[in-house]
Amino acid sequence: MEKFVEQTLLYDFYGELLTQHQREVFEDVVLGDLGYSEAAADYGVSRQGIHDLVKRVDRQLQEYEAKLHLVGRFLEIRKQVSEVRELASGLTQSEKEAGQICGICDTILNEL
Repeated sequence: MEKFVEQTLLYDFYGELLTQHQREVFEDVVLGDLGYSEAAADYGVSRQGIHDLVKRVDRQLQEYEAKLHLVGRFLEIRKQVSEVRELASGLTQSEKEAGQICGICDTILNEL
């Protein structure tokens, strides 16, 4: 998965667990594409301080995912729903597909 997409998903799921300052800096630098030097000037700290904070937040988000697996489960459920959609589009072909759809739906329901 592309690094930016991964960071965005992690932030979407776990961003509220960060401090307000961490959220603001991470949003500006990673999501808002603000340079480290520009962010440093805005926040009155060194460029290295911003760089370290972004790295620390990124590592923290990765640790949350390693423990909670919310993003992984979300991506798996999205994949399964796509499979259901694909099978449903050809539903009239056979009864076998209906059984597959039920199996995938059961898996999704058990995950939720």
